[in-house]
Amino acid sequence: MTKNYYEILGVDKKASKEDIKKAFRKLAHQYHPDKKGGDADKFKEVNEAYSVLSDDQKRAQYDTYGQAFNGAGPGGAGFQGNWQDFGGFDFSGFTNGGQGFGAEGFDLGDIFGEFFGGGRRQAKRGRDISIDIELSFEEAVFGVDRTFLLNKVSVCKICNGSGANSPAGGGQPQMTECKTCNGKGRIREMKRSIFGSVEVARSCETCAGSGKVPKEKCIFCDGLGVLKREEEVKIKIPAGIDNGEMIRLSGAGEAVRGGVSGDLYIKTHVKKHKIFQKEGNDLTMILEVKLSDALLGADYKIETLDGLIDLKIPEGINTGEVLQIKGKGVPRGNKRGDILVRVKVLVPKKLSKSAKEIVKKLREEGI
Repeated sequence: MTKNYYEILGVDKKASKEDIKKAFRKLAHQYHPDKKGGDADKFKEVNEAYSVLSDDQKRAQYDTYGQAFNGAGPGGAGFQGNWQDFGGFDFSGFTNGGQGFGAEGFDLGDIFGEFFGGGRRQAKRGRDISIDIELSFEEAVFGVDRTFLLNKVSVCKICNGSGANSPAGGGQPQMTECKTCNGKGRIREMKRSIFGSVEVARSCETCAGSGKVPKEKCIFCDGLGVLKREEEVKIKIPAGIDNGEMIRLSGAGEAVRGGVSGDLYIKTHVKKHKIFQKEGNDLTMILEVKLSDALLGADYKIETLDGLIDLKIPEGINTGEVLQIKGKGVPRGNKRGDILVRVKVLVPKKLSKSAKEIVKKLREEGI
């Protein structure tokens, strides 16, 4: 039976990683087998969906290959031996025979990561940032380059993230072994769990898991390697973007010491145009045509995004008929869509005496 991971988590296909994490946490709380009313099968299914959609590479493969993608890997569906996929999920609210798991002060994510993940280190990741931008209709159609100033945690430009002062005269910053973890980058400690006393490992906070600390701290970031500052971010808005679409700039989010930067998500808000609406690669519009012009034909000046052009109205055109202006729509690669002009024939509500006489004669002729 095929599975739709987005439907399992109840999120849209364009959902951000934060939205996916929130949905997972909610469902994991609901279905956890150690909780009253829990469902072990549902819990495994939710975890399987999250393990794929929370990983950029797996999610890209799943979006590309869909049902042919096997997110569970050789081990099949379920937990796949990596409990660190819970991403900081708090199990303290679950009970086992009336005993609170969180009462002993241990972290199941750490314990299962140690047991099943082989002590594998998981890189720290900076916070994602989301911003909204407003675009004119023309900017959305043709694309545009935008530059923003974002006040965010960024890598220190003085020490390039090392946290160390450069030696006088230049050269590589001097680092020394972290005394907290003895250069290992990890600290092991005993924690009590449902399995008894368990040794777990965590990243050293002093050196951020690198095993090295600055011999002399950078005076600008105080040895942290990151600091909050204004940073200029350039964004290329692609041609043909739709209202509400999201653009992701990988690594343009907030930086974190000893890890990778988060992502920047840009949500677009496109202003409405006074004439056009966008339908795929085409632009649509309504053109009001006088009754006499509909009967006899005429030339009309049409406003496009490229300027005024002449449009020939053929004789005998009816309301609802569509005229096509080729190559004046939305760019897609080296080609452009069309403008589709939907005709609306205006029937006058009042006629002069002479006009009525003319219409009577037309009626007599069967027109």
